[in-house]
Amino acid sequence: RERERERRATMSSAIDMEERAKARIEAEVQNLLDPDAFQLSEGNEKVLLRQKSYIDELEMDVDEEQELKEKKEKLWKLLCTYLPCDVLSLQKSIVQHVEYTLARRRYKRDKCSFYQATAISVRDRLIERWTDTQQYLSSKDSKRVYYLSLEYLLGRNLQNAMSCLALRNRYAAALEELGYSLEELTEEERDPGLGSGGLGRLASCFLDSLATLNFGAWGYGLRYKFGLFEQRLISKAQAEFPDFWLKEGYPWEVERPDVQYLVRMYGEVEDRVDPETGEVKVAWKGGEDVLAEGFDIPVPGFHTLNTNNLRLWTSKASCEFDLGSFNDGQYYAAIEEKERSEPLTSVLYPCDNNAPGKELRLRQQYFFVSATLQDILRRYKKSPSHGLLDLPNKVAIQLNETHPAIAIPELMRLLLDDENLCWQDAWHIVHNTCADSRG
Repeated sequence: RERERERRATMSSAIDMEERAKARIEAEVQNLLDPDAFQLSEGNEKVLLRQKSYIDELEMDVDEEQELKEKKEKLWKLLCTYLPCDVLSLQKSIVQHVEYTLARRRYKRDKCSFYQATAISVRDRLIERWTDTQQYLSSKDSKRVYYLSLEYLLGRNLQNAMSCLALRNRYAAALEELGYSLEELTEEERDPGLGSGGLGRLASCFLDSLATLNFGAWGYGLRYKFGLFEQRLISKAQAEFPDFWLKEGYPWEVERPDVQYLVRMYGEVEDRVDPETGEVKVAWKGGEDVLAEGFDIPVPGFHTLNTNNLRLWTSKASCEFDLGSFNDGQYYAAIEEKERSEPLTSVLYPCDNNAPGKELRLRQQYFFVSATLQDILRRYKKSPSHGLLDLPNKVAIQLNETHPAIAIPELMRLLLDDENLCWQDAWHIVHNTCADSRG
């Protein structure tokens, strides 16, 4: 009994420390963002409000001013406060995700289900801050940093995210009353197979630091299906196998089927004459298209509201199934395009001691940078006031090592061929936008 009292006293003290950290975060919002960031609840306690002034009204697609005002007020009021973070509310959130999100029985002792539900509960609270961060940056038209790396060694997210939100001990107390320890659920989490060494760990540390220091930054990478690597002992010798880290899903990611880009490969270039100006320009013809689809992972700062984003691309065929070939009995030909596209994001650093491996590495790197640059330009051009010549004033692209170096000629191609800039203007933009870091 004495040990139990001591344990509860320690837990209570830890929760009090988190409460003070949470108060510092709220004070940051009040002092830096909006002096009227709080309202009084029914219990006469201060409640932090989500900011209405940073909502992008252009996205609402409403022309009539009064209708716009009413719709904005309605949508804001529905979620005007952040999710509650007391122990009882956290327990309800976890159990609701077990039952509704995972469709599993909350009465059954299942560590995997309760880990996933806890992770989704934490992610809910990250997404609130992620959304508000992006709206704030857009409203202030802040310059953004884009960090391109072929690998990230993220490590396990659960306890890191809880600590960043100053909620670790409250989640531990909530889980303990539900019959689980935070430590045993942490063991259910698999490391994401997105990196293999120091370069990936450095990239992850950069993202964490940028978020903590309140920089508006996005990381970009590839969502590998297989990690490097799972180790087993066979006949007293080490054997390496692919790590299928996505086997049970990854609760921290958000699939973005609305964020897709076509990346063209192969084909040929031919000259064409612009009928309006008479200038000779080039056109890329033929080849094959690969579809890049985005997956987002929130990146929280430590004890700050700022939450950035890591966007990972997965490769898909632009036409996954050829019904005509299938009906003709050519079953393998029907899925040939799918089989050629998916290996691009199967594994980090495919073996390059043969010609097909060298080609696959080049295709992988080009796929990565092309999708990323298309996404960066799309986001930049959303603002009507943004001209391409001002891109260096609003965008900084940092390349991690030499793997994304092909981004420089690809950005030139996009500016020359798609945006119709002259060579001097395009080179000025690239020269003042891109930088690299090499060990």
